[in-house]
Amino acid sequence: VQLQASGGGLVQAGGSLRLSCAASGRTFSGYSMGWFRQAPGKEREFVAAISYSGRSTYYADSVKGRFSISRDNAKNTVYLQMNSLKPEDTAVYYCAATFRGTNSYTERSEYGYWGQGTQVTVSS
Repeated sequence: VQLQASGGGLVQAGGSLRLSCAASGRTFSGYSMGWFRQAPGKEREFVAAISYSGRSTYYADSVKGRFSISRDNAKNTVYLQMNSLKPEDTAVYYCAATFRGTNSYTERSEYGYWGQGTQVTVSS
């Protein structure tokens, strides 16, 4: 499956952005999807994930209550709605896919497919 992330940009603290990740090449509905981010000088970290059925979602503590992940299987797209953005949310955001479920949605190694990343910059 090929993944294309978009929707990043520059926003002031307290603002919102919605990231999109369009998938192609395989049956999208069979893949669980995740969002990760990587800030300069830091390791890539888990942000959010949604199961292939869409019934389960997972969030990092740092974004819980502010970010929301969803999917539209008819459009082969997963979204990350980001509200109340903070400067520490600044990072390159990557979408990732893993076939069916996984024992650990938060682990990078569980995902076999990655998009190219989209930059999110939050100014104070």
